[in-house]
Amino acid sequence: MEPILELNSARLLMRQWRDDDLPAFAHMCADPQVMRYFPALLTRLESAKMIGRVRGHFAEYGFGLWALERKDTGEFIGFTGLNVVGFDAAFTPAVEIGWRLAREHWGLGYASEAAWTVLGCGFEHVELDEIVSFTAVSNLPSQKVMQAIGMQNTPADDFDHPNLPEGHPLRPHVLYRINRQQWLATL
Repeated sequence: MEPILELNSARLLMRQWRDDDLPAFAHMCADPQVMRYFPALLTRLESAKMIGRVRGHFAEYGFGLWALERKDTGEFIGFTGLNVVGFDAAFTPAVEIGWRLAREHWGLGYASEAAWTVLGCGFEHVELDEIVSFTAVSNLPSQKVMQAIGMQNTPADDFDHPNLPEGHPLRPHVLYRINRQQWLATL
């Protein structure tokens, strides 16, 4: 599949990553508030490696985590996109939708706006039948985004993240899903 290089919503541009995104991305991934539902903060090098993995995902699958830019300011504010789930679980193989925004851009509806646009791409262009999203049980802000874009949770689908050790407070995860028919019904 030819890579999908760019998506647009009313206020946001979802685009390929540029080298000059690294400082803002690394700053965001070193923010304890932004990363509170992740196992650890990322160093600048780890953030750079993540950008490299995202670029590789685009090369392999034609989609991935797009860099998120505000149209009014041109400012990099995070990412939103689709990612092939990289671990084994009852719901895999699967494609997940995910997002991460810098703290100063929270509460403005950007995550839901971008995620809604990405869902459309996933169902219309990538032709997926289902998209999942998951997060730590304690991550209520992300769960609200999942609900806002029409995703649904079935508690029986919830799981312990296999990459986190027994007893880790972030190991219990909720799983949300939306399929093509559910998405079409929301249009």
